[in-house]
Formats: sequence, C-alpha cells, structure tokens
Amino acid sequence: MLDIVIGLQWGDEGKGKVVDVITEHYDVIARFQGGPNAGHTLKIGDRQYVLHLIPSGIFRQGKLNVIGGGVVFDPVVFRQEMQDILMVVPDADQRIYISRRSHLILPTHRLLDAAQEKAKGKSKIGSTLRGIGPTYTDKASRSGMRMGDLLMKDFEQRLKEKIDQHLRLLDFYNYHDFDLDSLMTQWLEAAEYVRQMNIINSEYFLNKALDRGARILAEGAQGSLLDIDFGTYPFVTSSNTISSGACIGLGIPANRVNNIIGIFKAYTTRVGNGPFPTELNDPTGEMLRKQGNEYGATTGRPRRTGWLDLVALRYAVMINGVTELIMTKADVLDGFDTIRAAVRYNIDGQQTDEFPFSLDNVRPIYENIKGWKANLSQIETYQGLPQEFKDYVKFIEQIIGKKITGISVGARRREFIYCR
Repeated sequence: MLDIVIGLQWGDEGKGKVVDVITEHYDVIARFQGGPNAGHTLKIGDRQYVLHLIPSGIFRQGKLNVIGGGVVFDPVVFRQEMQDILMVVPDADQRIYISRRSHLILPTHRLLDAAQEKAKGKSKIGSTLRGIGPTYTDKASRSGMRMGDLLMKDFEQRLKEKIDQHLRLLDFYNYHDFDLDSLMTQWLEAAEYVRQMNIINSEYFLNKALDRGARILAEGAQGSLLDIDFGTYPFVTSSNTISSGACIGLGIPANRVNNIIGIFKAYTTRVGNGPFPTELNDPTGEMLRKQGNEYGATTGRPRRTGWLDLVALRYAVMINGVTELIMTKADVLDGFDTIRAAVRYNIDGQQTDEFPFSLDNVRPIYENIKGWKANLSQIETYQGLPQEFKDYVKFIEQIIGKKITGISVGARRREFIYCR
C-alpha cells in the first residue's frame, strides 16, 4: 500500500512534522522529487532538526528511508546532514537507500543557479540557489549525471566533460567569482562518502516491498502551487510537486496508490517572488510571521504571510486527488479576534471560485470567522478544542469538500490531534 503526503500551498506547510508523526504506521518513507531546496523541520525533544534530502522518517526506529529517482542529489549536503543525524541516530546510514537514477547536483550547477538568477535582474524568481533548476535542466536535456554514474569506471572523465560544459556557460554569463578547485575538492570528498552508502535500483526495491505487503509513505518537497506544470509559473520549482509526481519519481504505478494526504497551514505563506492574492503587508501579516516563526528553514528568508486562500486550496485538493486533509500551525491563530479566509476571487469585476491561469488583477473576497481565545498547544483531544476553532474547521471542510483528519497545534510530536 502506498500513501502520499503532499503540500497544498506554496511549501512550508509542515510536511516534515506530519510525516514524522504518522511514520509509526509505515515501513518505508520515500522522497520522490525536489532536492536540498526542501527544508523539513522536525522538533524532537528539545532539539530541532532540518532535513533537506533525507526523508523525515529517519528518526523513527526501524523505518527504512528511500531517496527516489525523481530527487536531485547533492553529496555535500547529504554528507553533512547524515553526519549530524548519526550523532543521535547511530544506525541511520544503514536505513537509508539512494536511487541509482537520482540526478547529481554538481558544484557548477549551484554556480549556474546564481549566475542565471543574477542575469534575470528584477525578474528573478527567488531561487534558493541550491542548483536545483540547472540540474533538472540537464536532466531534461538528457545530459545530466546520475547517482549510478558514481559507480562507473569512466566517472571522472564524464565529470570533467560536464564541468567543462558548465564553465563555458558561466563564461557566457560572465560569472567568474568562485574558487572551483575548493568546491570540487569538497564535492569529490562527499561523493566518495556517498559511494559507501546503499545505492540501489529503488523502483525494484519499492515495488517488491509493496508485493510483500509493506506500507510505504511517499514524501513530497515544496508545495502544489510550486508545481512546474500546475503552479504559479514561472515562480515555481523545477519538478512535479503534486501527487502524480510520486509515481513518476519512485517508479510505482498509479494503481498502487491508496490515500493522498494533503497538508495545509491554517493561514498561507510564501517564500520568494510570485503572486500571492491574500498577502498581508501590514501589522497582521507581521503578527502571523512572528507567531508562526515564518522564516525559511533552508534559506532563512522571512516568509510572506497572509490569510488562508480557499480558492487555491480547493484547486490543490482537486489536482492532487486528496482523500484527507491535515491542518498545521493552527495554534498560530490563537490570538486573533477574527479570522479571515478567501472564498472567491474578483478578477476585473467578475467573481470566480476557480484558480485562474494568471493571478494578475486578482482581489480576494473574504469571509470572517470568529477567533478563539485558547492555547491550542495545551489541548490533546478534538473534543477539548474550543467551539470557535471547530467552527473554523467545519467552515474549511464545507468549502473544500474534504474532511480534516488531523490538526497540528505545535512543533512537537505530541502536539498533534487526530480528529477522526
């Protein structure tokens, strides 16, 4: 059985925490797309961990973790992340498996990312500068290098040819402010570390696990509104972040999918540039940012904040085929007298409840919901939640047409409430 966890907004919905909570019900956790631009934050005990490449099930004893073929892989980031985890999870390196088909992020991919973003000037998209886009570009142009290439006899020659190709592109961008020798030394040391890991044909590994009756949880990175095809293009990531991307990124057929679990915040945030209809550039937005600690786990950049956008959320639920919803960061709204949510858009005088091709000239139409005066993080059962919060949950369910089955009311594992 395969279940999929998907972010339904512009990322940062709290997927890492949710995956960590629900992995007790699964045998294998598999990342299916993205790369070290992910920043899945988990708080375990008094310590906080941010995972960029490694699946969020790594802290659960006995759970196997797979980095699928749809992921782009940076050996430098992986080595540092793994070494940090091994200090608290001694067997972590024995429970992680990496697909041979995962594409490698080279040092020059990062340099190209910076050069291309600089060349865009005011039109830049707000890249994390982790080399994700250029790596997926090489993948699409059928000139990339994959994890399996690390194990080939002619790897060094192929790597040199690829680096030389990238250097010619950097010359075109007139981008020369870097020390390539230092970057390559660090990368090659990390690549040697990765060679000792479990590098596998993950599509066989996962399908055979399903045949044995294993329960697999597919974990996405970023959010649905950043999908390369169905997001707010061009302000998107370079991969398919929606649920169908899990089958492609893992090599698992669609008829083996069971549940699609959609994760959303009780409000909305966005990092980087791009349209954001419900954005609040006022004290309310700053209050959301402060109470929600809305700063990028990967970049540290302040996140843009706004009220919940139910038009966008309903769209994301539709294109993902979501079967159940989980709300995160509900506790951030504890101090508001009134909660607002966008239920329709006004575009040039015409109202619509559909998410449009372009978000230019969009004005959100809001409905107000009475706030609650309670500390949600201290409540452990759905029955114990204040009626005003339950009304907010029911309001969202009625608009979206799906049930909310879980609510995160804090950063820790125990601060999670199963509704049904």
